[in-house]
Amino acid sequence: MEKVFKNCQSCGMPLKQDKKGGGTRADGSISTMYCSYCYENGKFVNPGMTAKEMQQLVKGKLKEMKFPGFAAWFFAAGIPRLERWKN
Repeated sequence: MEKVFKNCQSCGMPLKQDKKGGGTRADGSISTMYCSYCYENGKFVNPGMTAKEMQQLVKGKLKEMKFPGFAAWFFAAGIPRLERWKN
Protein backbone atom coordinates (compact mmCIF):
# COMPACT_ATOMS: atom_id res chain seq x y z
CA MET A 1 0.00 0.00 0.00
CA GLU A 2 1.37 3.40 -1.00
CA LYS A 3 1.92 5.95 1.75
CA VAL A 4 -0.42 8.95 1.58
CA PHE A 5 1.26 12.35 1.84
CA LYS A 6 -0.26 15.75 2.65
CA ASN A 7 2.23 17.59 0.42
CA CYS A 8 3.73 16.84 -2.97
CA GLN A 9 7.03 15.07 -2.42
CA SER A 10 8.62 16.99 -5.29
CA CYS A 11 7.58 20.65 -4.83
CA GLY A 12 5.94 20.69 -1.39
CA MET A 13 2.55 21.98 -2.55
CA PRO A 14 -0.35 20.83 -0.35
CA LEU A 15 -2.01 18.04 -2.36
CA LYS A 16 -5.46 19.25 -1.30
CA GLN A 17 -4.71 22.44 -3.31
CA ASP A 18 -4.14 20.46 -6.52
CA LYS A 19 -7.14 21.07 -8.79
CA LYS A 20 -6.60 17.66 -10.43
CA GLY A 21 -6.33 15.85 -7.10
CA GLY A 22 -2.71 14.80 -7.67
CA GLY A 23 -0.42 13.61 -10.40
CA THR A 24 -1.15 10.46 -12.37
CA ARG A 25 0.60 7.12 -12.42
CA ALA A 26 1.32 5.26 -15.66
CA ASP A 27 -2.00 3.39 -15.31
CA GLY A 28 -3.91 6.69 -15.01
CA SER A 29 -4.64 6.39 -11.29
CA ILE A 30 -4.03 9.35 -8.99
CA SER A 31 -0.70 9.56 -7.20
CA THR A 32 -0.87 10.15 -3.45
CA MET A 33 2.74 11.30 -3.49
CA TYR A 34 3.09 13.93 -6.23
CA CYS A 35 0.99 16.82 -7.59
CA SER A 36 -0.18 17.18 -11.17
CA TYR A 37 2.33 19.98 -11.81
CA CYS A 38 5.24 17.64 -11.06
CA TYR A 39 4.06 14.17 -12.13
CA GLU A 40 2.03 12.93 -15.13
CA ASN A 41 1.56 9.44 -16.57
CA GLY A 42 4.05 7.91 -14.15
CA LYS A 43 6.86 10.35 -15.00
CA PHE A 44 8.17 13.63 -13.65
CA VAL A 45 7.23 16.62 -15.82
CA ASN A 46 10.80 17.95 -15.48
CA PRO A 47 12.92 14.82 -14.91
CA GLY A 48 16.27 16.62 -15.08
CA MET A 49 15.37 19.28 -12.53
CA THR A 50 17.47 19.52 -9.37
CA ALA A 51 16.21 20.27 -5.86
CA LYS A 52 17.86 23.70 -6.05
CA GLU A 53 16.08 24.47 -9.33
CA MET A 54 12.78 23.37 -7.78
CA GLN A 55 13.39 25.70 -4.85
CA GLN A 56 13.88 28.62 -7.23
CA LEU A 57 10.72 27.71 -9.17
CA VAL A 58 8.63 27.41 -5.99
CA LYS A 59 9.96 30.70 -4.56
CA GLY A 60 9.08 32.46 -7.81
CA LYS A 61 5.56 30.99 -7.90
CA LEU A 62 4.92 31.94 -4.27
CA LYS A 63 6.10 35.50 -4.91
CA GLU A 64 3.75 35.66 -7.94
CA MET A 65 0.97 34.67 -5.53
CA LYS A 66 1.97 37.66 -3.33
CA PHE A 67 3.63 35.63 -0.56
CA PRO A 68 6.21 37.76 1.29
CA GLY A 69 9.83 36.94 0.43
CA PHE A 70 10.52 35.37 3.82
CA ALA A 71 7.47 33.08 3.56
CA ALA A 72 8.46 32.02 0.03
CA TRP A 73 11.97 31.22 1.27
CA PHE A 74 10.59 29.34 4.31
CA PHE A 75 8.30 27.08 2.25
CA ALA A 76 10.99 26.36 -0.35
CA ALA A 77 13.68 25.62 2.25
CA GLY A 78 12.34 22.12 2.96
CA ILE A 79 12.28 20.93 -0.66
CA PRO A 80 15.62 19.03 -0.54
CA ARG A 81 14.21 16.87 2.29
CA LEU A 82 11.21 15.68 0.25
CA GLU A 83 11.11 12.06 -1.01
CA ARG A 84 11.93 12.90 -4.65
CA TRP A 85 15.22 14.51 -3.68
CA LYS A 86 16.43 11.95 -1.14
CA ASN A 87 19.22 9.72 -2.46
